[in-house]
Amino acid sequence: MSDKGFKIRIKIHGFTNLSIMRELIDEFLPPDNYELLEDDGFRTDSALHINLEGSCDKDEIKRELFSKLSAITGKRPDWGILTGVRPVKLAGEIMSGSSRDKALEILTKDYFLTENKAELIVDTYSHQYNNYGNPKPDTVGVYIGIPFCPTRCLYCSFASNQVPESEIERYMPALLHEIEYTGNAMKHKDVRPETIYIGGGTPTTLTAEQLDRMLTAVETTMDLSELKEFTIEAGRPDTITEDKLMVMKNHGVGRISINPQSMKARTLELIGRSHSPEDIVKAFDLAKSVGFDSINADLIAGLPEENSDDFRNTLDKVIEMGADNITIHTLAVKRASRLKDIDEDYHYKVAETVGKMLAEARQTLAAEGLSPYYLYRQKHMAGFFENTGYCREGIDCLYNIRIMDEHQTILALGAGGISKIYYPSTDKLERIPNVTNYEQYIDRIDEMCERKENKYFTQEVL
Repeated sequence: MSDKGFKIRIKIHGFTNLSIMRELIDEFLPPDNYELLEDDGFRTDSALHINLEGSCDKDEIKRELFSKLSAITGKRPDWGILTGVRPVKLAGEIMSGSSRDKALEILTKDYFLTENKAELIVDTYSHQYNNYGNPKPDTVGVYIGIPFCPTRCLYCSFASNQVPESEIERYMPALLHEIEYTGNAMKHKDVRPETIYIGGGTPTTLTAEQLDRMLTAVETTMDLSELKEFTIEAGRPDTITEDKLMVMKNHGVGRISINPQSMKARTLELIGRSHSPEDIVKAFDLAKSVGFDSINADLIAGLPEENSDDFRNTLDKVIEMGADNITIHTLAVKRASRLKDIDEDYHYKVAETVGKMLAEARQTLAAEGLSPYYLYRQKHMAGFFENTGYCREGIDCLYNIRIMDEHQTILALGAGGISKIYYPSTDKLERIPNVTNYEQYIDRIDEMCERKENKYFTQEVL
């Protein structure tokens, strides 16, 4: 628990980009427990001084900060000095010129990762590289966003609106317009989707007829000759029906997600879900009867009032139901979530429990034949851990791998979508955002298409 009366004063000398240092400090201390002072060139006896030698090496400064805060607090975060979203990408950069053993040595000695986390990202990168390599230069990933949900979960910070059916129907013409524009522009530019991922929100908030219209637009306007994977997040079990699943199957969707988050009834009630554990079982049975290639399930470690036994019970039941691709998320207390308003320090309080949940999940999934295939981190996660996707052999989600690897253009459609244009010559990305508010998206749909036209389709990507 945060002690509002206790505060460490920290001064980092000769380094101006303090935001990345603040991210590291947050892993040791809640924001109310420290004050980051401006570097005025003076040494103050009451402050913890970092980088008095004036180093310009960011990692060297972070190592000093990590060591001193670890000594003060007694904590040693598993991810060492790493604070970024994509640690697997770093592992790949290191392994491009090093052996596996050397990469592990660098990650543990230079970046202060525990052996467990170093092995996790090295193994994850090796899996990705050995199975998929780099994407073809004339392929892209396509994301289509449906920003609606039946209810808003306690931890949610995504574009998720609870609206009447008439508002969802009002969204459809704008979305179909952007799909048709993008598909035709892709053909003109001679690029094809390698993956298509329809997320949200909850895409199955749409009716079967609306899903059919959307998927028909995708099929008729995009060249699907290079398509390797077509995913829809069915997400909420209370939105899944046989007719919706049949529409997806008939349009070539091979992979769906059914996301329980928990199989404990009390937890589902606490987080704002409007379905029961029994509804989750029924949704899985229905999806299996329709015959999808892969069914993913998302689970969250660290949900309110849950202990390790609760989480283990959820994991066991999801494996028993037949999920062959399971993503273990660490609960994050995000700025736009209701949980942030209830308890802004929640992620500190459950850190030890979450660490145990993640370790046991990795052991259980390994014993079941599921391997880690993608991983990312977020700010304000419980224990500052990670989200990891596990899968059976050949059941990866390629879209997830590509978007985390950041070596392929992702074209994002719908309200809240952010396209990321990849430039191979500089290894950089340029973001092209759509507006998040669905009503503005409807009113400004021509502008959303023009943004893609001006910044991607009429530009030469070198």
